[in-house]
Amino acid sequence: MKSSNPVLSRISAAAQQPRYSVPGQGAPAGYPEGGYPEVVQSGHVDRMTIDDVVVKTVTLLATTAATAAIAWYVVPFEVMRPVLYASMFLGVIVGLVISFAQVTNAAVIVGYAVLEGVFLGLISKAYEYFFEGIVLQAVIATLSVFLAMAALYKMKIIRATPKFMKIVIGAAAGLAVVMLVNFVIYLFSGSVGPLRDGGPIAIGFSLVCIVVAALMFVVNFKQIEDGIAAGLPRKYGWLGAFGILVELVWLYLEILRLISYFSED
Repeated sequence: MKSSNPVLSRISAAAQQPRYSVPGQGAPAGYPEGGYPEVVQSGHVDRMTIDDVVVKTVTLLATTAATAAIAWYVVPFEVMRPVLYASMFLGVIVGLVISFAQVTNAAVIVGYAVLEGVFLGLISKAYEYFFEGIVLQAVIATLSVFLAMAALYKMKIIRATPKFMKIVIGAAAGLAVVMLVNFVIYLFSGSVGPLRDGGPIAIGFSLVCIVVAALMFVVNFKQIEDGIAAGLPRKYGWLGAFGILVELVWLYLEILRLISYFSED
């Protein structure tokens, strides 16, 4: 099952390929010899693990948060708009390169986290200027949703069945197309349209986005778990962490926007 997140699609595809076994032990049952030569280095099995993915995810989140805080306090309002747009577009470009070129270089992925940090720091600063206290609420809500979905997946209350994944991935892909079209319309007309104007339709749309973003974590967890089970090289942990960061950013922005709708006078 392919994910709407190109990164996790790469991990899922790679997980279906054969892996190396420890020299002298032969291939595991069901796996022929060959696959990833970098998995075995001088007899040491250098494979992706859940702990490794967690550490990499925390590293990216810490980098994003630190950069966001710096951008918030360093970038003045006078130049905030051009810096915000520059970081947003550069983040999109770097993110697409990482996704489709299957980049596993730590420096490049951490660099993406820096760009996202600048973008999130400045957009959060703008929201906080108009709605005091909104950023803290959005951060708490985002982390709560993420931890809740992780717990539900761990306890197998929500299972990533093929049918579940197909529905969630289809919904995420559809929302991505709708948001892209809406953004293009905004660029040419200057109007956010009913999907983002704070009205009933906008509230409903944000709620749908939040639900789908939350469910996408289950898809992410499943595909990372499959990669670990297949014994992928450790470097793929960066791609898994990158995918989680992308989903967290989307979830945070949607929650931030939703709270703002109810905070307007």
